[in-house]
Amino acid sequence: MPSPQHPRPKIGQGYPPWFKDQVLDQLNRNPNLTRVARETGISREMLRLWAKAAGVDRSRARGGPKHPGKNEFHRQRLQGVSIAEAAVAAGAAESSARKWDREYNTRPKRSKTVMRVAADHAPEEKVCDRFLSLPEREKILDLRNHGCSAAQIARELGRARSTITRELARNSGRDHRYLPYGAHRAASERRARPKASKLVAETQLRRWVQQKLLLRWSPAQISKRLVEDFPQDQEMRVSHETLYQALYFQARGGLKKEVQAALRTGRARRKPQGQQRRPRVLGDEMIMISERPAQIEDRAVPGHWEGDLIMGASNRSAIATLVERRTRFTMLCHLPQGHNAAAVADALTERMKSLPGHLRGSLTWDQGSEMAAHQQVSVAADLAIYFCDPASPWQRGTNENTNGLLRQFFPKGSDLSAHGPEDLEHVAGLLNGRPRMTLQWRTPAEAMRDLLTTS
Repeated sequence: MPSPQHPRPKIGQGYPPWFKDQVLDQLNRNPNLTRVARETGISREMLRLWAKAAGVDRSRARGGPKHPGKNEFHRQRLQGVSIAEAAVAAGAAESSARKWDREYNTRPKRSKTVMRVAADHAPEEKVCDRFLSLPEREKILDLRNHGCSAAQIARELGRARSTITRELARNSGRDHRYLPYGAHRAASERRARPKASKLVAETQLRRWVQQKLLLRWSPAQISKRLVEDFPQDQEMRVSHETLYQALYFQARGGLKKEVQAALRTGRARRKPQGQQRRPRVLGDEMIMISERPAQIEDRAVPGHWEGDLIMGASNRSAIATLVERRTRFTMLCHLPQGHNAAAVADALTERMKSLPGHLRGSLTWDQGSEMAAHQQVSVAADLAIYFCDPASPWQRGTNENTNGLLRQFFPKGSDLSAHGPEDLEHVAGLLNGRPRMTLQWRTPAEAMRDLLTTS
């Protein structure tokens, strides 16, 4: 650049025409602004202005001719070659090769492109080290015929044991025979992307899922209940994760936007809980939970209940909730006259006396002032009442969990007096009609029906 005959101009003197011509000539030969700026001492912004004014073609710097080995590098990577080896084969620096690999892996069409190339390969060609090759599958068959376990096969192939167990589970036929060529073909077809969601098409599965979502079933309940209701129909299967994907990402999942309301929390993160106030003590006549028989604690005997109030706006209205510990069967008590001790006692007595005697074993409550008349309830309904320790809601965890589910229908801060007895029966029916994991995906209504018919 600057020569003894033409030294670099001093700051503040401006740039003579000969200097500017030399810089533009260098930009024509090398359109990299950073490199030319470093060599000439001119700022990149100034160089950009000069190039724009002079009409210098910088297309090569913005993605014109690329490295001649870039295509070869990608071809090597598709064949499962490591980045370092592919860089050597392409005649490129490893740093550049890693950059090319990152760019290629972040393209939206990458998986589709890679899998199309994989599908075009001959069956015996290895697509990527991550996937089992056909020779490995043939070796799996040979070792299996010799009586080797999955762990022994994994050690022989240098693979994880889970890789072998999944391979045998996914790619064996209905007769439990493992055929390597058929397994290789099936695995290649499953890798093809993109795949349409099972819930995109208007099918029986989609209609069934939508119906249960409108009943406020959770994705886990829907997924497990499909197996119970359609044991022979393999098309009626969907994982809870697929359901969540459909609810959170409409374009990918295919479910209508309205069913997002089926998610119970209605929020994407947990809500921090405030400090709980210490409940009031009701007197020495209380029977504490520590005195409750062990058979109640282990849920071996039905007929033992947990109860509480869910409160409305400004604690002006309330609903009493009762949950049977063994079956999770829920009953709701209407409190039109308020939630003082007398009103709660009358509602609980009426509700509990409607049950058969063998289902009125006990009731566990917290130390709220609404239970000041608990002795009246105990005598009238022939019911033992136990009280939790202060600030210990986990001692009646079944009821706490149920109250959380009820908040989907009775949000915090709403007026609960607006709901009549028919509304409460409807909501209780919805909860009792949901399959529960703790009941092996049977519903509380089914479990309670069995108790009533067998007793």
